[in-house]
Amino acid sequence: MITAADERLLRRAIGLAARAVTLGDAPYGSLLAGPDGEILAEAHNTVRRDNDISAHPELKLARWAARELDERTAARTTMYTSCQPCGMCAGGIVRSGLGRVVYALSTEQLVELNPGSGAWPAVEQEGPALFDEARAPIDAYYRSS
Repeated sequence: MITAADERLLRRAIGLAARAVTLGDAPYGSLLAGPDGEILAEAHNTVRRDNDISAHPELKLARWAARELDERTAARTTMYTSCQPCGMCAGGIVRSGLGRVVYALSTEQLVELNPGSGAWPAVEQEGPALFDEARAPIDAYYRSS
């Protein structure tokens, strides 16, 4: 359930998205708040500026949290973001251990506003293959840990 405090922080994320546009960046902004609502970190999309397809604010913050927060603290944080995280960012959020995400626009709403966004073609994948060869470094790593 989204609270008034959530709405305040979500408005801040939307403000970060608006600021990104004034800087020539894509209109996406996010922030990470601790359990008490204190803003821990903020980011906006810098894909074009950095020439980096992974420079989404959600992924930047997930990476920051994985480096800077212990597991218990990360699990008690909330990410506020102007748009629903894409698959790449969602994966990073899960791996970083963040506890919750609150977003303003859904992916469907974003696609309605900008039909080109989210219209990524599927990439053909083939496999599995070479199981015995591929498992060797995995086995070696986990046996040594």
